[in-house]
Amino acid sequence: MRLAVTHTTAYTFSGPVSHGLQRLRLKPKDTHGQIIREWDMTIEGARVEVEYEDHHHNFTTLVSLLPGVGQTSVTCKGLVDTADTNGIIGHHTGHMPLWSFLRATPLTRAGLRVRALVASVDEDREDPLKFLHALSQTVQEAIEYKAGATDVNTSAEQALMAGQGVCQDHAQIFISAGRLIGVPMRYVGGYLLMDDREEQDAGHGWAEAHLEGLGWVGFDVSNGISPDERYVRVATGCDYREAAPVTGIAANAGEIGLAVNVTVREDAPGSGGNQALQQQQQQQQSQGETGQT
Repeated sequence: MRLAVTHTTAYTFSGPVSHGLQRLRLKPKDTHGQIIREWDMTIEGARVEVEYEDHHHNFTTLVSLLPGVGQTSVTCKGLVDTADTNGIIGHHTGHMPLWSFLRATPLTRAGLRVRALVASVDEDREDPLKFLHALSQTVQEAIEYKAGATDVNTSAEQALMAGQGVCQDHAQIFISAGRLIGVPMRYVGGYLLMDDREEQDAGHGWAEAHLEGLGWVGFDVSNGISPDERYVRVATGCDYREAAPVTGIAANAGEIGLAVNVTVREDAPGSGGNQALQQQQQQQQSQGETGQT
C-alpha cells in the first residue's frame, strides 16, 4: 500500500519571541515493512541548526525560532510504501541497550492502579504474547477513548485513575504494565490511515514489546489490533516524550497557540513499490535482521 501523508504543526505567540528552540521528530525512516519514497519538510519562522539521529535512532531536526517571530510552522509531505508484517518489526538495533526499555519513566511509572490492572489479567504469563494481547484488551476496556481528557503530561497511572484518555494514554498504560512482567516496551509515534476519514487532528501512537524469537512486536491498544499496512512508524522512545513529534521552548512568547492538521490517504503506488518491499524483506531475512528501531 502507498500512503500519502501531510502533517502541519503551527504555533502562534502573543509576544515577540526573543529565543526559542524546537526538536522535530517528523521524518520516518525505512524499516521492516516500510519504505520512504518521498518526504519533504517546510519550515517557516525558524531555521534549521542541525540534523542528527537521537539515542533512539530517530531522525531529528533541531531548529531555532527567528527572533521576534509571532508564529512558526512546519509542514511535512511524503509518500510511504507499506506492507503488513503482522506487527512484527524484528530484532533490536540502534544505540539503546534492550534493558533500558525495562526502566520506568515519569510517564510510565507503575502505581497501585497499574499493578492491580496487571493482576487482573487472566492469562498465563509464561506465554508473553498471549498475555500481552489479553493485557491490551484489558487496557482498552479500562480507558474510555475521549479526546481532551488528558494531555501530554498525563502519566499512565493518572490516566488509569481518570478512566479516560487517548491513544497516547492507552500505549503508556500498556507499556507500564508490560514492564512489570519483565518485557521491554517502547512507545511509537506515527500515522494511521483511518477507515472513515482522511483529515485528523493529530498523529497516532501505539506500543511495541520485545519478545524472544520475534523481536519488536506492535500493539495498537486503542484499536485492539497489531499495526498493519495502514501504519507509518516515525519515532520511538521509552515513553511519549521521547518520541514526540515536536518539543521545545520559547522565551518571552506570551500565550502560545497550537494548531495541528494531519491528512493520511491511500495513494496509487508506482511500479515496483511492492516488489521493492519484498526485496527488502528477503534481504533482511537473509542477513538475519528484520528491522530497525
